[in-house]
This record gives sequence, C-alpha cells and structure tokens, in this order.
Amino acid sequence: MTLSLAERQIQNRTRRALRFIGASLVVYVVAGLVAAAALRWLPESRRASEAMFPPVFAVTSALLVAGSVCLHRAVGFVKREKQREFRQSLLAALTLGVLFVGLQAYGLKILFTHQRVAETQTESNAFLTVVSGLHAMHFTVALWWLLWVLIGALDDRYDHEFHWGVSACGWFWHVLGIVWGIVLTVFLIAANFQ
Repeated sequence: MTLSLAERQIQNRTRRALRFIGASLVVYVVAGLVAAAALRWLPESRRASEAMFPPVFAVTSALLVAGSVCLHRAVGFVKREKQREFRQSLLAALTLGVLFVGLQAYGLKILFTHQRVAETQTESNAFLTVVSGLHAMHFTVALWWLLWVLIGALDDRYDHEFHWGVSACGWFWHVLGIVWGIVLTVFLIAANFQ
C-alpha cells in the first residue's frame, strides 16, 4: 500500500516533531548536568550585600558571542551550499548554547543565594536576578529554535535558496546577545554604585 503525498507529509512532520521533542530532552538534560557539575565543583561566590556580578556570567557572555559567530557562519555556509560546514556550525552553536544554559543556571543560583528575603522588593540584586531569569527564558526559545533548524538541516531542508529560518534564528540569537550586553551593563552599574 502506497501513501498519498499528504499522508507522507504528515508522517514526515510527525517524525520531525518527535525528533525535536527527544533532542530537546537530551539538550536540557545535558544543560542540567552542566549546571549540576558547576554547582558541585565551582566555588561559591562571596556573600554580597547588594548587587553582585557572578564571575561565571563573563564565561557565559563569551559563549553567547561564540554561538552568535557560529550562527553567522552557518548562514554564510548555507548560502554557499557548504552543507557539511553549515551543519557543523549549527551543532557548534547548539553546544555553546547548552553550555550557556547550564552555566547561566549556576549564575542564577548564585544570584538567588545572595537574596535577602526581607529586602527583596527594594534590593537591586532582586531586580538583576529577575532580568537575568527573563533573559534565560528567552534564550530557551532561541535554543529550541536552533534545535529545530538543526533538525531541518539534517533533513536537507535548507539550501542557498531556502535559508530564511536559519537567518531568522541567527538574528534572534544576535538580538539576545545585545540584550544580554545591556543586562551586563546594568549589572556593572549596580555593582559599582551601591
């Protein structure tokens, strides 16, 4: 029995969605393991009375920039039909994104640790923790998008004519990098003028 075109398309979409769900589970389990390892083996920061800048945020910033470069390269590779390099760049960006999420979770844990419950409403550390958490939630969307694009790339969905999804994913990542730069600036201002 042969399947109609519509049935094959539904079957392919279902398979792709199941791969996405499975890969998402793997990505976030690995990110959780990175966070757990960081919590176990990285030193706890000193107690801060006001705003503090977790040193791990410098590392996560570098990871974010490196991932942005990888996505920029991926767009260039797909436009030139260099499929192997394109996929490698996407995989590198995904790896950097997973490390970012894991280490960012460690940094957020440090920020939570430095909250003083009695002064949470007026403390700058509480504001910075909320802003960092919101950025992390948006980065989760970026990581899912990147994973969806990578699965599509492995299915040969992108080429020099059809690469809008890759470009849009890259721009979303770049914008999140700019937003993170603003968050870091606020951190530094708050940490230096307390």
